[in-house]
Amino acid sequence: MSSATGGNVIQATHNLGERGSRLLAEAGDWLSSNSADIALSLVAAALIALLLIGVRSLGQRLVRNRTADVQWRTIFARVLAKTSLFFIFMCAIQLVVGQTDAPHPIRRVSEILFIVAAALQAAIWGRELILGFVYQRVGEAEEQSTLGSAVGIIRLLVTITLFAVALILILANIGVNVTGLVAGLGIGGIAIGLAAQGIFSDLFAALSIIFDRPFRRGDAIKVGQVQGHVENIGLKTTRIRSLDGEQIVISNAKLLAEQLHNFTNLQRRRFILKFGLVYQLPTDTLRQVPALVRREIEAQEGTKFVRCGLAAFGASSLDYETVFEIEGADFEHAFAIRHAILLAILDAFARERIALAYPTQTSFTAAPDGTHIMPYPPEAPAAAETRHPGEGRDHGG
Repeated sequence: MSSATGGNVIQATHNLGERGSRLLAEAGDWLSSNSADIALSLVAAALIALLLIGVRSLGQRLVRNRTADVQWRTIFARVLAKTSLFFIFMCAIQLVVGQTDAPHPIRRVSEILFIVAAALQAAIWGRELILGFVYQRVGEAEEQSTLGSAVGIIRLLVTITLFAVALILILANIGVNVTGLVAGLGIGGIAIGLAAQGIFSDLFAALSIIFDRPFRRGDAIKVGQVQGHVENIGLKTTRIRSLDGEQIVISNAKLLAEQLHNFTNLQRRRFILKFGLVYQLPTDTLRQVPALVRREIEAQEGTKFVRCGLAAFGASSLDYETVFEIEGADFEHAFAIRHAILLAILDAFARERIALAYPTQTSFTAAPDGTHIMPYPPEAPAAAETRHPGEGRDHGG
């Protein structure tokens, strides 16, 4: 058994040697009979290679000069800078082999290597274009981007997808039957999609945040009863630091399903102030209240008075409504200005003897005949009827 195996190995080695010798002979004949065509093809290939290398160098130089720029010009420069030397070399070789009548084994090896180089290079270019588009939307630095750490995961998913497609194309072009592989990947993808519907729902919600940009990391937002600053945006959840200090984690799908308020782009904040005055104030004093309130509001820097006036007759107060605006998006600054305005209005009311109302209830007691009982003063008609004849008259003498 061992001698038979050894004989097969010797025979295979002998056949391989014969094939190698035959290939070398064919290559020698090809070089000698097509020397002029090969020389011209080499010159053309060298020029094309130099051109591609120059374009690659130009892209690298543009990328170095614009490291923090994510405009389309820089994105295309990065694509050019990622052109591999292997791809350039195989383009030159394929040009030489294709323009001359090379032996079949040489042509086949050149075609396979060129297919590998072209597929990998297309995957690299596609990756740079897609990631460049993502970076243009969200920012390149992960700590400053819309999705924060999720950008790294997106980069990984894009890379795996593109290189998987490139591998399938390479296998298909070199004669491997990939029908079963593609079908298996399709069935596996469907199974994974059904098993992870919630995850993919949050993933697509995260992609919506990328392209629609309703908020960014660090923005002050309000969703439902939750209000705070966005700390981190992931592929599945978003973390919000609420005003009382706790961290609230909300899924991206649920976050986009709610009505969202973004306070970051505010140019000014509007406040509505309601207060009540006592009914005992004279109407002349009530007419002066809007001007007094306006003076105290406009005394604060960065404020705008909108309106102030009597809005309703309350159960125990004359209800006023005041509307004013404070420039800027910083809530803490606006809160301090509002505090100063309220104190200034209180001081002004104290100087003008304008009393703020508070909930009160007055009880009236009456006799069986309906007349008021003390301590309330008697009605004027009743007092006139109880006077004795001649009372308050001058009888003379």
